[in-house]
Amino acid sequence: MRAVQRAQLDESTGEDDGRGGSQKRHLLIQSAVVYAEGMPFVSLLIIAVLIVALIDIITRDESQVKHLPKLVWILLVVLLPMIGSILWFLIGREYGEGGVSLPRMPRRDARTQAPPAPQYAPPAADTRTTEQQIADLDREIEEWRLREEIAKRRHDEGDAS
Repeated sequence: MRAVQRAQLDESTGEDDGRGGSQKRHLLIQSAVVYAEGMPFVSLLIIAVLIVALIDIITRDESQVKHLPKLVWILLVVLLPMIGSILWFLIGREYGEGGVSLPRMPRRDARTQAPPAPQYAPPAADTRTTEQQIADLDREIEEWRLREEIAKRRHDEGDAS
């Protein structure tokens, strides 16, 4: 069907109206047709990037959004789809400490492997009441005060002799 449309356009522009611009018109119309044939693909690409960016913004936690609030990023992506989406993926989202994770093949060389990280054990839960914790802290403060007093007396006795 597009070939038929092109042929019809070629025929319609082939008529010379006496102004000498038929060749120029023919080139303009032909380039417009080629441009129009590629537009659906570009439009679909822009819509796909827009949808992916919006889903990513909406599902992201507020702490993972950089530079602007989530609502502003959503408005930016909706109002300027291609530019807003590119800006979101470049500067708006946080990729974590390692950046974008790419799958890699494991190395077989034992020399380059780091030793396994030690397992972190969370501290045991404190079962004391608040009053007991305050009493323990008071005892520790008193102990430190007494130690300072004893050290001061020893220092004073050492200076006196």
